[in-house]
Amino acid sequence: MDEQQMHYKNKLAFETDSWDLQVALEAGENIVVVDARSPEAYQREHIPGAINIPHRKMSEETTKHLAKAALIVTYCDGIGCNASTKGALNMAALGFRVKELIGGLDWWKRDGYKTENSGGSTESAACGCD
Repeated sequence: MDEQQMHYKNKLAFETDSWDLQVALEAGENIVVVDARSPEAYQREHIPGAINIPHRKMSEETTKHLAKAALIVTYCDGIGCNASTKGALNMAALGFRVKELIGGLDWWKRDGYKTENSGGSTESAACGCD
């Protein structure tokens, strides 16, 4: 495999898009979707079934309930936010197998997938990675 092919193979090993994630979830794959934003951002809107572990709070204690065999997919607001990257780094350091959802919640919605609101404000807010 040449250098260019290796680059793209490696990229796909660590990133996923909303379509691939939705297909994997529908197939019942062992995936835990982690919203790495603040609890307030999660309350406003999140991917159905996602759990909220803010990237700043990820630790052995806050992740002990997660199976190490599961694929963890982290996300945040989108390309203007890096909470998903920080979350992916933290989860990998904790020993999890991780992929980052490219485009985050923004691209999830642009691709037509539903979101959930947990009763928080629906007003626009700044990046939720506080």
